[in-house]
Amino acid sequence: REASGTSGMKASMNGLPNLSILDGWWDEADYVRTGWPIGHGEFYEDTEYQDEVEANALYDLMEKEVVPLFYNRDADGIPRGWTEKMKDSIRLNCPLFNTARMVKDYARRAYFPVSDRFHTMTSDGCAPAKELSQWKKHVLAKWYDIKIEAVDISQDKEVKVNQSIAVKSRINLMGLTPADVQVELYQGSVDANGNIVGGVPVVMEYLGEDSHNASLYTADITYTSSGLQGLSLRVLPKHDNLSSPYEVGVILWAH
Repeated sequence: REASGTSGMKASMNGLPNLSILDGWWDEADYVRTGWPIGHGEFYEDTEYQDEVEANALYDLMEKEVVPLFYNRDADGIPRGWTEKMKDSIRLNCPLFNTARMVKDYARRAYFPVSDRFHTMTSDGCAPAKELSQWKKHVLAKWYDIKIEAVDISQDKEVKVNQSIAVKSRINLMGLTPADVQVELYQGSVDANGNIVGGVPVVMEYLGEDSHNASLYTADITYTSSGLQGLSLRVLPKHDNLSSPYEVGVILWAH
Protein backbone atom coordinates (compact mmCIF):
# COMPACT_ATOMS: atom_id res chain seq x y z
CA ARG A 1 0.00 0.00 0.00
CA GLU A 2 1.14 3.56 -0.61
CA ALA A 3 1.83 5.67 2.47
CA SER A 4 0.08 8.81 1.23
CA GLY A 5 -3.29 8.00 2.84
CA THR A 6 -4.34 7.91 6.47
CA SER A 7 -3.44 4.22 6.76
CA GLY A 8 0.21 5.03 6.14
CA MET A 9 -0.01 7.91 8.62
CA LYS A 10 -1.47 5.68 11.34
CA ALA A 11 1.10 2.99 10.62
CA SER A 12 3.95 5.47 11.04
CA MET A 13 2.56 6.76 14.33
CA ASN A 14 2.51 3.19 15.59
CA GLY A 15 6.17 2.67 14.77
CA LEU A 16 5.91 1.12 11.32
CA PRO A 17 8.42 2.45 8.76
CA ASN A 18 6.86 3.27 5.38
CA LEU A 19 8.16 2.21 1.98
CA SER A 20 6.21 4.19 -0.60
CA ILE A 21 6.13 6.59 -3.51
CA LEU A 22 6.28 10.25 -2.51
CA ASP A 23 2.72 11.52 -2.35
CA GLY A 24 0.40 13.26 0.11
CA TRP A 25 1.63 13.68 3.67
CA TRP A 26 4.49 11.19 3.09
CA ASP A 27 6.14 13.63 0.68
CA GLU A 28 6.17 16.23 3.50
CA ALA A 29 7.56 13.86 6.14
CA ASP A 30 11.17 13.02 7.00
CA TYR A 31 10.95 9.93 4.79
CA VAL A 32 14.69 9.24 4.97
CA ARG A 33 14.73 8.64 8.73
CA THR A 34 11.22 7.15 9.00
CA GLY A 35 11.21 4.86 5.97
CA TRP A 36 12.22 4.66 2.33
CA PRO A 37 10.95 6.69 -0.64
CA ILE A 38 10.31 4.98 -3.96
CA GLY A 39 11.64 7.38 -6.57
CA HIS A 40 11.74 11.15 -6.21
CA GLY A 41 8.16 12.11 -7.02
CA GLU A 42 8.47 11.68 -10.78
CA PHE A 43 5.44 11.70 -13.09
CA TYR A 44 5.18 9.53 -16.18
CA GLU A 45 2.79 9.85 -19.10
CA ASP A 46 3.14 6.11 -19.76
CA THR A 47 1.62 4.48 -16.66
CA GLU A 48 2.83 1.00 -17.62
CA TYR A 49 6.39 2.29 -17.81
CA GLN A 50 5.88 4.02 -14.46
CA ASP A 51 4.75 0.71 -12.93
CA GLU A 52 7.87 -0.99 -14.27
CA VAL A 53 10.24 1.72 -12.99
CA GLU A 54 8.66 1.85 -9.53
CA ALA A 55 8.44 -1.93 -9.23
CA ASN A 56 12.16 -2.25 -10.00
CA ALA A 57 12.94 0.51 -7.48
CA LEU A 58 10.82 -1.28 -4.88
CA TYR A 59 12.58 -4.61 -5.39
CA ASP A 60 15.97 -2.90 -5.28
CA LEU A 61 15.17 -1.18 -1.98
CA MET A 62 13.80 -4.38 -0.47
CA GLU A 63 16.88 -6.36 -1.47
CA LYS A 64 19.58 -3.83 -0.60
CA GLU A 65 18.15 -1.83 2.32
CA VAL A 66 14.87 -2.95 3.89
CA VAL A 67 15.44 -6.67 4.33
CA PRO A 68 19.13 -6.37 5.39
CA LEU A 69 18.23 -3.71 7.98
CA PHE A 70 15.49 -5.90 9.46
CA TYR A 71 17.66 -9.00 9.70
CA ASN A 72 20.83 -7.27 10.89
CA ARG A 73 20.67 -8.27 14.59
CA ASP A 74 23.08 -7.56 17.43
CA ALA A 75 24.28 -10.05 20.03
CA ASP A 76 20.91 -9.80 21.80
CA GLY A 77 19.02 -10.59 18.57
CA ILE A 78 17.63 -7.06 18.27
CA PRO A 79 17.65 -5.22 14.89
CA ARG A 80 18.97 -1.92 16.24
CA GLY A 81 18.82 -0.08 12.92
CA TRP A 82 15.22 -1.17 12.39
CA THR A 83 14.08 -0.18 15.87
CA GLU A 84 15.75 3.20 15.39
CA LYS A 85 13.56 3.78 12.32
CA MET A 86 10.52 2.65 14.33
CA LYS A 87 11.30 5.15 17.08
CA ASP A 88 11.99 7.91 14.56
CA SER A 89 8.63 7.21 12.89
CA ILE A 90 6.84 7.87 16.17
CA ARG A 91 9.10 10.68 17.38
CA LEU A 92 9.24 12.68 14.15
CA ASN A 93 5.80 12.17 12.60
CA CYS A 94 3.46 12.29 15.60
CA PRO A 95 4.11 16.01 16.30
CA LEU A 96 3.72 16.93 12.61
CA PHE A 97 0.63 15.05 11.46
CA ASN A 98 -2.78 14.27 12.92
CA THR A 99 -6.26 13.28 11.78
CA ALA A 100 -8.09 16.28 13.28
CA ARG A 101 -9.17 17.74 9.94
CA MET A 102 -10.06 14.32 8.54
CA VAL A 103 -12.31 13.55 11.52
CA LYS A 104 -13.85 17.03 11.29
CA ASP A 105 -14.57 16.52 7.58
CA TYR A 106 -16.14 13.11 8.21
CA ALA A 107 -18.30 14.57 10.98
CA ARG A 108 -19.38 17.64 9.00
CA ARG A 109 -20.01 15.88 5.68
CA ALA A 110 -21.30 12.51 6.85
CA TYR A 111 -21.88 11.77 10.53
CA PHE A 112 -23.80 14.92 11.54
CA PRO A 113 -26.03 15.01 8.43
CA VAL A 114 -26.82 11.30 8.78
CA SER A 115 -27.62 11.75 12.48
CA ASP A 116 -29.92 14.69 11.70
CA ARG A 117 -31.61 12.72 8.93
CA PHE A 118 -32.15 9.73 11.24
CA HIS A 119 -33.89 11.89 13.84
CA THR A 120 -36.00 13.58 11.16
CA MET A 121 -37.11 10.36 9.48
CA THR A 122 -37.87 8.52 12.73
CA SER A 123 -39.84 11.35 14.37
CA ASP A 124 -43.59 11.02 14.98
CA GLY A 125 -43.52 7.23 14.76
CA CYS A 126 -41.44 7.28 11.55
CA ALA A 127 -44.18 9.22 9.76
CA PRO A 128 -41.72 11.08 7.45
CA ALA A 129 -40.08 7.79 6.43
CA LYS A 130 -43.45 6.18 5.71
CA GLU A 131 -44.63 9.17 3.71
CA LEU A 132 -41.39 9.21 1.70
CA SER A 133 -41.73 5.49 0.96
CA GLN A 134 -45.26 5.98 -0.38
CA TRP A 135 -44.13 8.98 -2.41
CA LYS A 136 -41.33 6.94 -4.01
CA LYS A 137 -43.80 4.23 -5.03
CA HIS A 138 -46.08 6.85 -6.55
CA VAL A 139 -43.24 8.52 -8.46
CA LEU A 140 -41.84 5.23 -9.79
CA ALA A 141 -45.29 4.17 -10.97
CA LYS A 142 -45.55 7.32 -13.12
CA TRP A 143 -41.91 8.02 -13.95
CA TYR A 144 -41.53 6.10 -17.19
CA ASP A 145 -44.61 7.81 -18.65
CA ILE A 146 -43.10 11.31 -18.40
CA LYS A 147 -42.59 12.91 -21.81
CA ILE A 148 -40.18 15.75 -22.61
CA GLU A 149 -42.15 17.17 -25.50
CA ALA A 150 -40.00 20.15 -26.49
CA VAL A 151 -36.76 21.98 -25.72
CA ASP A 152 -36.53 25.38 -27.41
CA ILE A 153 -33.34 27.47 -27.53
CA SER A 154 -33.60 31.17 -28.35
CA GLN A 155 -30.20 31.53 -30.06
CA ASP A 156 -28.57 30.20 -33.20
CA LYS A 157 -25.90 27.53 -33.03
CA GLU A 158 -23.14 30.14 -32.67
CA VAL A 159 -23.19 32.40 -29.61
CA LYS A 160 -20.67 34.68 -27.93
CA VAL A 161 -18.94 34.03 -24.64
CA ASN A 162 -21.07 35.32 -21.71
CA GLN A 163 -24.05 35.85 -24.03
CA SER A 164 -27.32 34.95 -22.32
CA ILE A 165 -29.29 32.11 -23.89
CA ALA A 166 -32.95 31.55 -23.06
CA VAL A 167 -34.08 27.93 -22.98
CA LYS A 168 -37.69 26.83 -22.64
CA SER A 169 -39.13 23.35 -22.28
CA ARG A 170 -42.51 21.66 -22.31
CA ILE A 171 -42.90 18.49 -20.26
CA ASN A 172 -45.90 16.23 -19.75
CA LEU A 173 -45.56 14.94 -16.19
CA MET A 174 -48.27 12.31 -16.71
CA GLY A 175 -49.88 12.43 -13.29
CA LEU A 176 -46.95 13.79 -11.30
CA THR A 177 -46.91 17.39 -10.11
CA PRO A 178 -44.21 20.06 -10.59
CA ALA A 179 -43.46 19.65 -6.86
CA ASP A 180 -42.46 16.02 -7.50
CA VAL A 181 -39.68 16.84 -9.95
CA GLN A 182 -36.74 19.13 -10.55
CA VAL A 183 -36.05 20.07 -14.16
CA GLU A 184 -32.46 21.00 -14.97
CA LEU A 185 -30.35 22.06 -17.90
CA TYR A 186 -26.99 20.29 -17.94
CA GLN A 187 -24.43 22.45 -19.74
CA GLY A 188 -20.71 22.25 -20.44
CA SER A 189 -17.94 21.70 -22.97
CA VAL A 190 -18.38 18.93 -25.52
CA ASP A 191 -15.59 16.45 -26.28
CA ALA A 192 -14.75 14.72 -29.56
CA ASN A 193 -17.29 11.99 -28.81
CA GLY A 194 -20.13 14.46 -28.35
CA ASN A 195 -20.24 14.07 -24.57
CA ILE A 196 -20.61 16.97 -22.14
CA VAL A 197 -17.49 17.10 -19.95
CA GLY A 198 -17.56 18.62 -16.47
CA GLY A 199 -21.16 19.72 -16.91
CA VAL A 200 -22.93 22.15 -14.58
CA PRO A 201 -26.65 21.79 -13.75
CA VAL A 202 -28.93 24.82 -13.94
CA VAL A 203 -32.37 24.52 -12.33
CA MET A 204 -35.22 25.55 -14.63
CA GLU A 205 -38.06 27.70 -13.32
CA TYR A 206 -41.61 26.36 -13.48
CA LEU A 207 -43.93 28.77 -15.32
CA GLY A 208 -47.24 26.95 -15.22
CA GLU A 209 -49.26 24.75 -17.57
CA ASP A 210 -50.30 25.25 -21.18
CA SER A 211 -53.72 24.48 -22.64
CA HIS A 212 -52.78 20.80 -22.99
CA ASN A 213 -51.82 20.45 -19.29
CA ALA A 214 -48.12 20.23 -20.11
CA SER A 215 -45.72 21.89 -17.65
CA LEU A 216 -43.65 24.80 -18.94
CA TYR A 217 -40.13 25.61 -17.72
CA THR A 218 -37.54 28.27 -18.51
CA ALA A 219 -33.91 29.11 -17.71
CA ASP A 220 -31.22 31.50 -18.90
CA ILE A 221 -27.69 30.16 -19.30
CA THR A 222 -24.31 31.57 -20.35
CA TYR A 223 -21.06 29.94 -21.41
CA THR A 224 -17.91 31.44 -19.92
CA SER A 225 -15.47 29.85 -22.38
CA SER A 226 -15.27 29.45 -26.14
CA GLY A 227 -15.17 26.25 -28.13
CA LEU A 228 -17.72 23.53 -28.69
CA GLN A 229 -20.39 23.75 -26.00
CA GLY A 230 -23.56 21.79 -25.41
CA LEU A 231 -26.54 21.31 -23.19
CA SER A 232 -29.16 18.74 -22.40
CA LEU A 233 -32.28 18.68 -20.27
CA ARG A 234 -32.97 16.24 -17.47
CA VAL A 235 -35.74 15.55 -14.97
CA LEU A 236 -35.01 14.27 -11.45
CA PRO A 237 -37.27 13.32 -8.54
CA LYS A 238 -37.66 16.03 -5.90
CA HIS A 239 -38.76 15.70 -2.27
CA ASP A 240 -37.73 17.58 0.87
CA ASN A 241 -36.77 14.35 2.65
CA LEU A 242 -34.61 12.86 -0.10
CA SER A 243 -30.97 12.60 0.93
CA SER A 244 -30.05 13.09 -2.73
CA PRO A 245 -31.99 13.54 -5.98
CA TYR A 246 -30.33 10.30 -7.11
CA GLU A 247 -31.68 8.31 -4.16
CA VAL A 248 -34.74 7.10 -6.09
CA GLY A 249 -32.50 5.70 -8.82
CA VAL A 250 -34.22 7.29 -11.83
CA ILE A 251 -33.44 10.20 -14.12
CA LEU A 252 -34.93 11.21 -17.46
CA TRP A 253 -32.79 12.84 -20.16
CA ALA A 254 -34.02 14.64 -23.25
CA HIS A 255 -33.13 12.96 -26.53
